[in-house]
Amino acid sequence: MPGKRGPKRSTGRAADRLRRLLVVVPYVLHHPGTPVAELSQTFDVSEAELLDDLNLLFLAGLPPYGPGELIDVSVEEGRVWIGMADYFSRPVRLTRSEALALYLRGKALLGAPGLEEAPALQSALDKIEGGLGEETLANLAGRVEVGASGTSARNLAAVRRAVERRERLAIEYYSAGRDELATRRIDPEHVYSAIGNWYVVAWDHRSGEERTFRADRIRSAAETGETFDPRGLSGPGRPLYTRTAKDVPVRLLLGAGARWVAEYYETESPKERPDGSLEVTLPTKDLQWVAKLILRLGGEAQVLDPPELAGMVRETARRTLEAYRSAAG
Repeated sequence: MPGKRGPKRSTGRAADRLRRLLVVVPYVLHHPGTPVAELSQTFDVSEAELLDDLNLLFLAGLPPYGPGELIDVSVEEGRVWIGMADYFSRPVRLTRSEALALYLRGKALLGAPGLEEAPALQSALDKIEGGLGEETLANLAGRVEVGASGTSARNLAAVRRAVERRERLAIEYYSAGRDELATRRIDPEHVYSAIGNWYVVAWDHRSGEERTFRADRIRSAAETGETFDPRGLSGPGRPLYTRTAKDVPVRLLLGAGARWVAEYYETESPKERPDGSLEVTLPTKDLQWVAKLILRLGGEAQVLDPPELAGMVRETARRTLEAYRSAAG
């Protein structure tokens, strides 16, 4: 049941701590003297964890670790100041792959509604475009879709407002796995970006469980006039797949061209094979969705278990082929 937010979760993972620092440091630089309590609330982390993270910055720098090479962190009377080391003023030199990755992430962020920093971000992206060159950007045409516009942008903005105001929404949501458009009532608690998409973490009243929704699959978002008490659902940094007791473990053998599945989706028990393939277990609530995924992999994935999934893959392939033939006829 909705209730008071529970204690903050302490993951202790280095990746989580680095992710927090990468957003906390620029914020403090632009807002010097911010109270620790305010930072704790803004970045959804306990004060103890936040201070531990800031203590790491005392050790960040370059040899010989003199005053000009170390980051200066000052916490006085419950407020935080950060002074950057001299080397941060030097021009950044990016490799081509780093510049391209930064460009694509920046373009995706540029599409976020209500982004106050959009003009400065666009200016930075223009400079990166000049460095990448026309040939590199031309090769991206038709292969990458960035940003959010039209209906998707309006729906994302509506969800953001609901998160801030703790308002329940009625959404029309398209489930790609079931090829179904259904109406759901949700209590949205977080909106965040990951692997090129925007995600909404919410309590789903249809299933009675927490769910992570792809924002671009929300066809409409309507206010219900109801509010909710946050349940303390975890936000950015959480796995994109929410485990449940209804999960079916699917064992797959991934070839070289499909190994990205183990990074993109929530998998477990990875086993390397001598031929370079990777065996993983993929938890899912929807075998039909996995069947469609395997078809997209074009022979680079083999079903090891459960046996009925292989039959679903063949049936899905047959129906897809019939649809193509009907369209061609």
